[in-house]
Amino acid sequence: MEYDVAAIIRGYAQGYFLMADEYDHLGWYGSKEHTLIPLDEKFRYPKSLKRVLNQERFTVAINRDFLGVVAGCANRKTTWISPELQKIYWLLYQTGYAYSFETWQGDKLAGGILGIVIGGAFIGESMFYNIPEGSKVAMVKLVERLRQRKFLLFDAQMMNPHLERFGAYPISNQEYETLLRQALQIPCSL
Repeated sequence: MEYDVAAIIRGYAQGYFLMADEYDHLGWYGSKEHTLIPLDEKFRYPKSLKRVLNQERFTVAINRDFLGVVAGCANRKTTWISPELQKIYWLLYQTGYAYSFETWQGDKLAGGILGIVIGGAFIGESMFYNIPEGSKVAMVKLVERLRQRKFLLFDAQMMNPHLERFGAYPISNQEYETLLRQALQIPCSL
């Protein structure tokens, strides 16, 4: 099946995201609210994670094992990352839009975050871990990277208790669209 990368990126640039339903039918979804990870002083993380960061148990890489991160994110009892969506992520990776931000412990993939980059927006699709704290360290290091690279927006799409611990907060779709339009105008590189 052929996919139109430009059309897919336009969908994300309009605030929609791809997701498969329980029957693996892929569709575009929108939301009345979006969840953002702060890229300023409002970003926080548990004190216990500070110890892990200080111990430097993990190293960080970008796209060292993109397919491993996609597989890790999809490896759940119920997942919105269907085989078709995995192919789309691979195509977006090959065309420079999809990224895996990874933590490693030696030669073992510890965890990672899968996302789409358009301008100054990082749209987080999913995250996972194989080693405890792997995805949390990835989150902290990714925020540091996005700050260094002058990204304006880290969209986590939907709130959950895990993201809330990092200072994630909801904004209205209208606020999100305004911020997204601004972010799309900023030329950033992960």
